[in-house]
Parts: sequence; C-alpha cells; structure tokens
Amino acid sequence: MARIYPLFSSSKGNAIYIGTEKSGILIDAGVSCKRLVEGLALNGIDPQAVRGIFVTHEHIDHICGLKNFTKKYGTTVFTQKLNAEFFASKDLVSPNCDLRIIDNNPVDFADFRINAFETSHDTRQSCGFRIETPDGKTCAICTDLGYVSDTVHENLKGCDLVLIESNYDLEMLRNGPYPFPLKQRIASKTGHLSNNDSACEIDRLVKEGTTQIILGHLSQENNNPNIAGNTVISTLTDLTYKKDYMLRIAPVETHGEVCSF
Repeated sequence: MARIYPLFSSSKGNAIYIGTEKSGILIDAGVSCKRLVEGLALNGIDPQAVRGIFVTHEHIDHICGLKNFTKKYGTTVFTQKLNAEFFASKDLVSPNCDLRIIDNNPVDFADFRINAFETSHDTRQSCGFRIETPDGKTCAICTDLGYVSDTVHENLKGCDLVLIESNYDLEMLRNGPYPFPLKQRIASKTGHLSNNDSACEIDRLVKEGTTQIILGHLSQENNNPNIAGNTVISTLTDLTYKKDYMLRIAPVETHGEVCSF
C-alpha cells in the first residue's frame, strides 16, 4: 500500500516522504538534518530508508538539511540541471553525494517512476513531481507555483493523490504585515498559489478522478488550515466532502501523520 508522510510543510520548511518504513524517497529537505531524522523517526522510518532526495528548487525552505543529510547518509539527490550546477558550485550537497539531473524524461529509481514537470516560481528552475509507486499508485507533489499552467494540470490529472500548494488567503495577505513588494511577489505569476486558485484546480482534479487531496505549504502568516480547507469545500459545491474526495492539511511539523492511497 502506497503511503505519503508529510513531514514538514510551511513557508519555513518542507519535506515529504513517500514509501514504506523500509524504503522510499524524500521530496525536498527543507529543515535541518536533525529535524529530518526526528520527523522520520516519529513515523518509524530509519533515515537509511531514504533512497533518494528529489529537490524541487533551491530556496532554503526546500534544501536547508540537504548537505548534512547527504554527508551523513550518502543519499542520492535528483534535481533539475540549473539547480544541480548551483548546488555543486555553492557546496550545498556533500561532495561524495551522487548528484543526478532530472529533466522532462521519467526516472526509474528505487522501484518508483518519477516525472519532473516545470512550475512557475522565482528561482533558477522549479518543478513538481509526479510519482508512480511500486504498487501502481500515482501521486503528485506540487508546491511553490504562481499559477497552474497547462503543463502542471496535465501532470496532476489522474493521480490518486495530489499534494498541492494552498499558500495564502488573499485578504490575509492584503491586510497582513508583509511589505508591499513582498505581497506583490507572493501573489505574482512566479510566486505562490492562493487558496482560491488551489481550490479551482482541485475542483478540476476531483472531477477527473483524483480522490485524495492534501493542502501543503500553507503560510503561517497569511493563511490558516480552517480557511484553506473551507475554501476548497465551498468551491467544490457539486461534490461531497468525504464521499467524492478526502481532504487533509499537511502539518507544519509531523506528529506521525501518514496517508495511505
């Protein structure tokens, strides 16, 4: 049975484990190595079970623990070409790490098939991942994007489970403490996905067959789980929550949460 463990998910750190207690892959390593190991342990997972780390982009909330984790455990890292060059030049992974490039072609690794797809974000390169698990299930991880492009939708469509960004509530962002240029950046086409935009995409996905949704990368300053969840439920007016789809919120930090799909 396929399982996803949202270990960390917020604007301050992100890491998602997919697999079993014995073998799996990590999407991002955005908290310290110590916290990663502790988060895995809370779910009964030894860090040696992490066969590979797939990195979406180079922002610190996605790579904070990358160097120390790869130094300690020798884990293979996959990322896009420009990010791989940046990681190598800035000493952001262990020099002994097997650093591999993932592009638009599927990668078969540790009994998973992983596809990277481009996302719109203010970084060198940014991507989401569509993942086929060893038991034939399909999930996608898609955060840090300013809008849902056709490419993004095509890669999310048909997945059994999708973890998608629901970063901010527009009114909270407008009325919040951030300086205006930062508010503009967050709400831009290369920023983050709002609750409303996320809900609109979820409506399409559920109507096309996805049954499990996890909202991720919620801002702790410009959002809260109740607002994000209620935005989805109120948007999917012709679908029934817990009947047509299941909806969860990825925790800021795991307490042992796991979702089977």
